[in-house]
Amino acid sequence: MGKKAATSPRLRRLKKPTGSPPPIGVGGGGGSPPNSNNNGIVVKGKKKTGGARLWMKMDQTGRHELVELDKNAIIRRASIPARDLRILGPVFSQSSNILAREKAMVVNLEFIKAIVTAEEVLLLDPLRKEVLPFVDQLRQQLPCKSPLHGAGHEDEQDIETRVSTGRQWLPVPEATEGLQCELPFEFQVLEIALEVVCTYLDSSVADLETNAYPVLDELARNVSTKNLEHVRSLKSNLTRLLARVQKVRDEIEHLLDDNEDMAHLYLTRKWIQNQQSESLLGAVASNSIVTASPHLRRLGSARSGSMVTSNFQDDDDVEDLEMLLEAYFMQLDGTRNKILSVREYIGDTEDYVNIQLDNQRNELIQLQLTLTIASFAIAVETLIAAWFGMNIPFPLYNVNGIFWYFVAGVTAACILLFLLVLGYARWKKLLGS
Repeated sequence: MGKKAATSPRLRRLKKPTGSPPPIGVGGGGGSPPNSNNNGIVVKGKKKTGGARLWMKMDQTGRHELVELDKNAIIRRASIPARDLRILGPVFSQSSNILAREKAMVVNLEFIKAIVTAEEVLLLDPLRKEVLPFVDQLRQQLPCKSPLHGAGHEDEQDIETRVSTGRQWLPVPEATEGLQCELPFEFQVLEIALEVVCTYLDSSVADLETNAYPVLDELARNVSTKNLEHVRSLKSNLTRLLARVQKVRDEIEHLLDDNEDMAHLYLTRKWIQNQQSESLLGAVASNSIVTASPHLRRLGSARSGSMVTSNFQDDDDVEDLEMLLEAYFMQLDGTRNKILSVREYIGDTEDYVNIQLDNQRNELIQLQLTLTIASFAIAVETLIAAWFGMNIPFPLYNVNGIFWYFVAGVTAACILLFLLVLGYARWKKLLGS
């Protein structure tokens, strides 16, 4: 009985709170009490998906916004395999790749990491200092250059028969003639990316040249540890810059060597073909083949085989992209030649310094040989003096005043020996003139 009396108040205290409903926090669940400082509710409302990164989304009209997307959202949005996102990661930050996928193009050029589709571009880390010039160029050029501006908001019949020039809608034949010089949206983004990267690399090479020549000239004048350290740092920077330029150049060269890869980069052409296929399937489903056939014939004609530009007339026509890539390939080749010229100048300076050092070493060797000959002559005189320094009876000891004559004669003989050996060394060209 004593145990029951002791446990009953405890049971009552434990069961007492269960009779009243728990408090409901603002925006919280019905059965969970809020945190004392509301941190739980705020964190829940702002919870980020694991692995989410900052992206900038920009469409053909130039409208842009900053969004945080994780890998799964990017994969669903751009229809690219997961391994392509690793190329945009920090592991491959120093690599350069331009990859074509079914509905997107993965661009990894130096600091520009983007996924381009026929309708929009997703740019990774748009707030980086190096990426801001690329963002500014996109904002300035895309709104007035996009040939498909507003095309996604029209119905299927308008897509088949009309195309946007950015400000007005024209029939396909007239639009095909008026947009000869326009590039598809993905190529506009690629062109801007290549222009920004090439300009950045060219400016880096110009800065390198500005700093290189004074340092090398100073080294040629004065070979010191400080100047050698400056040249070593310069060569390291030059090697890294050459590798970066070479990677971008090799990637463009790889695309130029393969027409099939360049054809896969025509995302707008594939998008138009998909729209035509969908309209054809819709016409078949509605039993309106007869009504749709004039439009299909017009789209398949030789004059208006494209809805945007003349480069859509043939799936294998890659002339526009080839011309675009060749222009920047030549620019990168010129940048590479500048770096190679600086490297050749460094090599020439190093050869000149090595010649100077070799000359100094030769002078030191000649000095050492001269001192060795002199030491040999002095050693002979010392040997003679050592002989006469022994306590051995000798008749010359008893001759008065002969010491100085003897010393002078031995010294003259040693000097003559030195000159003979020195003349022999010069005759054998072991010593310079």
